[in-house]
Amino acid sequence: MNNVVTTNIVRFIVLVLAQALVLNNINFLGYINPYIYILFIILFPVKNNRMLFIFLSFLLGLCVDLFLDSGGVHAAACVTLAYIRPLVLKFSFGMIYEHQTIKFNNTELGQRLSYFAILIFIHHLLLFSLETFNTSKILLILTKTIFSGIFTLLLCLLITVLFSQKRK
Repeated sequence: MNNVVTTNIVRFIVLVLAQALVLNNINFLGYINPYIYILFIILFPVKNNRMLFIFLSFLLGLCVDLFLDSGGVHAAACVTLAYIRPLVLKFSFGMIYEHQTIKFNNTELGQRLSYFAILIFIHHLLLFSLETFNTSKILLILTKTIFSGIFTLLLCLLITVLFSQKRK
């Protein structure tokens, strides 16, 4: 139990610092900016207290907002993502989620890909919609969502594959 808490604390700090100090300086073609800090929300253990999880997601978004001076858009997107995560887990994993036995390292690639993709694209759509906050720029919002979402998805999958603990 203590190992899980330590892992999540380290993951929180490393992802916020990586996002704030390195990844926010990446901006390809004006549309592509990776947001891997949401990996904390994606990989957070399923069996934990939901209110604690939503609060930690708010803190995660708030920390990124403080570093980026973005006025709360990351916090809003993170809280929404934490709130809808059980629905996406049920959609992506089905009965495994119903029995609370999900271990992301042991899931099929297709299930993991759909879970990651749905959460990432919802987060990005909310983030860019709140950031732009103008319905006449819907094409810009969708373009940024798609390109940044694909890049974030690839980075998140790469990170989870590289840092996963293989258990036999």
